Amino acid sequence: MTISNAEVAKVLRKIAFLVEMDSNKEDESINFKNRAYLKAADQIENLPVPIEKIYKESGLKGLLQIPMIGKAISSKIEEFLNTGKIEYYEKLRIKYPIEIDEFLGLEGIGPKTLRTIMDRVPVKNIKDLENLIKEEKLRTIPGFSQKKESNLLKKIESHRKGKSRSLLGDLYPLVAQIEDYLVDQKKITKIIVVGSFRRMKETIGDIDILVVSRYPAEVINYFTKMPNIDEVLSQGTSKAFVRLNNGTDVDLLVVPEDSFGSASLYFTGSKEHGIVLRKIAQMHGYRLNEWGLFDNSTGQKLAGESESEIYNRLDLEWIPPEMRENQGEIQMAKKGSKIWQQKIQNLISYESLKGDLQVHSSNTDGQLSVEEMAFYARTIFGLDYIAITDHTKSLSIARGLDEHQLLDQSNEISEINDRIKSGEFFSQENRPNITKHLNKYLKESNAKNSKNSRNKINGTFKILTAAEVNILKDGSLDISNNVLDKLDIVGAAIHSNFNLSEDIQTERLIKAAQNPSVDIIFHPTGRIINKREGYPINISKLLSIALETDTILEIDAHYNRLDLKDEHIRMAIEKGVKLVIDSDAHHPLHYTFLKFGIAQARRGWAERGDILNTLSANDLLKNLK
Repeated sequence: MTISNAEVAKVLRKIAFLVEMDSNKEDESINFKNRAYLKAADQIENLPVPIEKIYKESGLKGLLQIPMIGKAISSKIEEFLNTGKIEYYEKLRIKYPIEIDEFLGLEGIGPKTLRTIMDRVPVKNIKDLENLIKEEKLRTIPGFSQKKESNLLKKIESHRKGKSRSLLGDLYPLVAQIEDYLVDQKKITKIIVVGSFRRMKETIGDIDILVVSRYPAEVINYFTKMPNIDEVLSQGTSKAFVRLNNGTDVDLLVVPEDSFGSASLYFTGSKEHGIVLRKIAQMHGYRLNEWGLFDNSTGQKLAGESESEIYNRLDLEWIPPEMRENQGEIQMAKKGSKIWQQKIQNLISYESLKGDLQVHSSNTDGQLSVEEMAFYARTIFGLDYIAITDHTKSLSIARGLDEHQLLDQSNEISEINDRIKSGEFFSQENRPNITKHLNKYLKESNAKNSKNSRNKINGTFKILTAAEVNILKDGSLDISNNVLDKLDIVGAAIHSNFNLSEDIQTERLIKAAQNPSVDIIFHPTGRIINKREGYPINISKLLSIALETDTILEIDAHYNRLDLKDEHIRMAIEKGVKLVIDSDAHHPLHYTFLKFGIAQARRGWAERGDILNTLSANDLLKNLK
């Protein structure tokens, strides 16, 4: 039996949920226990290699070397890897017989709230909850009202919609594992993952894979024997559909080499992009489908082996997958168009970023020290600088820093920068003791998933002093400007009062942008994909103020945020507002998220000149307020 990282993380999240349900307000140890399971789940979800591999190589000792995983949790993971069950979880399930999968991630009904409801009315699933609302019974429970019932119905609808699609970042490691598995057979000459995954959409419905092979039946048979398959839905001589243990559907199609380009174009989409291409083909007297481009009058196949030759036959330049959304790209990409050629030449690439301007350390809610975050940013991910943007004092849940602590951290960073200048900081002797396993997996992950594997040791590197300052309800900041002005960079973000009106939320952000100390607005809409829509704001008005005040807006690359949306990025670029792409890293593994932010920027047609952290640290600082 093979158990994936996602399955391990999910069972830990279920335990965390039930532990919190089982707690009371006075029992702080239980609350700490709940958070420990959630942090462990986060770690395992973001591991670039299977946790099973770590366990097989090093046993319980290997599990203990994963950050945030202690003896109690590691023993439960070991039990799950060996038996597929955790006795502690089974006991909690008996005590609270709910359909827990339905409630995980449902905003508005946390474990304690659900316990409050269950103490008064029997509730086992979301349908029961909906019935309570429709029967106007939920409002009879203390803490609920008619307005809360209405809001909760909307959140349930959004939650159901999100359940049908997975986050891009959740599926990314899984796709890499499937590709490795198929390539290992050595009977495949070409392979590409298509669909919304190739277009780097924020969420993915299923995984679609195209391969070229002279042995289609053998490849299909090998594919259906893949680990983690729950069910083979369909199997033929050249295609198969399977469902994985985590509920994801994976489709594999073996195509002839002379149809590989046309099939990849067809199955990559988007649907709207493909419709326009087929109309253009018809205007030329051609027929375009997944098997190729054909002359209608003679039936002759004109192209199909590559996407480029099909676009060329249609008098178009090749269009990157991230831009194939029928948003004007086809009209702009006329063959020989100087505007399009310049756009593609300047389009931000996956190797463009020089620094990361939202990085958290263990001084607040990050998981490693400033030194460790800097060391891996340089030696594994090849970055030239990072900004340590720990949270500030009003965000107590993240142990936010006050003015004195921020200044102390700045002094700490200055001392580290001096050590970096001396040339000794990045030596092997100074390598942080993050465990040899994680060192190895960080390297493997970056080499596999990023072309930006520069592995720099020497040369300049700088840690910038910064903060993620909290924007309060009235738009003021929770740290005084005379302290903020001593930092290299100041980012501001909303972390509370999400239910205010659009006018008030917009005014909060505008007031922050107008503050002369604020350089960047972090994750401007506050959304959490598949969980929270984000607070309502007038994005056009915010962009106008950002341009007027030289305030930068962030593209938060964490795959559960990807905030700004791609359409907002295009709006910002059209207005001339500058942007940055940040990982929101709380651990070195999170630097891998930068690629998702870059993809989001490409989907918004961003060029290198639109993204300020494509500049050197010195040039970046010159472009701030």
